[in-house]
Amino acid sequence: MARQFFVGGNFKMNGTIDSIKEIVNNLNKATCDSNTEVVIAPPALYLLLTREHLRKGIEVAAQNVFDKPNGAFTGEISVAQLKDSNITWTVLGHSERRVILQESNSFVANKTKAALDGGIGVILCCGETLEQREADKTMDVVLAQLKAVADVQKDWSKIVVAYEPVWAIGTGKVATNEQAQEVHKGIREWLGKELGQEAKDKTRIIYGGSVSEKNCKDLAKQEDIDGFLVGGASLKPAFVDIINAKA
Repeated sequence: MARQFFVGGNFKMNGTIDSIKEIVNNLNKATCDSNTEVVIAPPALYLLLTREHLRKGIEVAAQNVFDKPNGAFTGEISVAQLKDSNITWTVLGHSERRVILQESNSFVANKTKAALDGGIGVILCCGETLEQREADKTMDVVLAQLKAVADVQKDWSKIVVAYEPVWAIGTGKVATNEQAQEVHKGIREWLGKELGQEAKDKTRIIYGGSVSEKNCKDLAKQEDIDGFLVGGASLKPAFVDIINAKA
């Protein structure tokens, strides 16, 4: 059975009440490919607003979650609190958090397991820096990030892997179709060796890194690219064109 195409929109630290409502209204009115699963991730402050106004059929993700169930963890949000608010996904392991906030592979893995154990799907980000790519360490870096999760979580049925080369995020640079496909294929082969044939066949691996309405269709034609995690373009009406990349 073919893997369902998946498009996520990561708003990052962008938006206001008015602009979030405008984005939601555009999505509510849009004709989106019914074969594509769509999830958007607004800032935490606007999660409830988004869920309240967004039509059924499009899910909402947090941009982070903590690995403890409750307690004295100022500024954090628990899996149970997301679940209570009907937030069904979370983005974890994004390079901005790995780099700026120094989140380790093991911490990302623990948060991933906590989210999955609590019934929240995970968009699990991985990717290399330009320096690492030029040193031919792309797969070493990416697979180390993923292996930390595999060490604590064997069931990946609710994980969507998002390959995001750090050098392509927000820079306007995009991995070529061939570069993206090569890494996606490598991840898929690793999934088979590490977690078995079912994980290899069914786990969706999506691409992120300056995805736009101009390059999405060609990227979507690659055998192992199952969708996109979109940054800046998810704030624009053209996000609908990316959702419909396979239509």
